[in-house]
Amino acid sequence: MAAEEGRKGVPSLLSSSQTQEESIASNITELIGWTPLVEMKSIARKDGVEARLVGKIEAYQPLCSVKDRSALRCAFTNLVSSVTHPAVGFKGMNDKVEELMKTIPNSHCLDQVTNLANPEAHFRWTGCAPGPHKIQGTGAGFVPEVLDTSVIDEVVTVSSEEAMATARRLAREEGLLVGISSGANVAACLKIAGKAENKGKMIVTIFPSGGERYMNSDLFAAVRDECSNMTF
Repeated sequence: MAAEEGRKGVPSLLSSSQTQEESIASNITELIGWTPLVEMKSIARKDGVEARLVGKIEAYQPLCSVKDRSALRCAFTNLVSSVTHPAVGFKGMNDKVEELMKTIPNSHCLDQVTNLANPEAHFRWTGCAPGPHKIQGTGAGFVPEVLDTSVIDEVVTVSSEEAMATARRLAREEGLLVGISSGANVAACLKIAGKAENKGKMIVTIFPSGGERYMNSDLFAAVRDECSNMTF
């Protein structure tokens, strides 16, 4: 997909700078997108996968998340600091946002689960032209209004344990510190890659965020316990 005017991106440090124009962004929005792709050769080899597994590292976004793309498409972002009880889940957070908006003048919520600019951002900037795919991302526990189920070819089920185990493998075997949803994506990719009809094909998924924000989660519980029991 051709780059949009005014969003040239910044080339990799590994690319030759002698034949390219100055690679300095004029503002932070020009850095959104242009994230690198990395092939997971070690995991593919150990699992006997004959397809190519490739991940797009969205932690390289300015705010370290795939959500930068949606924020850019929605034109601006309002940050609302609020705490909701875990028992009410994502729906409770949305209710809290609506409550706060009634009391905060000129407030606005991007509302990623109903805002059509959210999925459109990925059609425009995440990948190439729309096409068949077999990789499902994680959701908020309900079907958002912007989800077009007619374009889904297959739903791959991945357990929380599989997702975390795969995320740990990515750190150990590929040197990729990614989050739990990234582990879920790769776990699904491995299931797809194991099908005979996918031999030799390239399977691309997204690493939505880095793993540093999950240091206090179950993802790294064993590492935390090991560190806390260390003696010097």
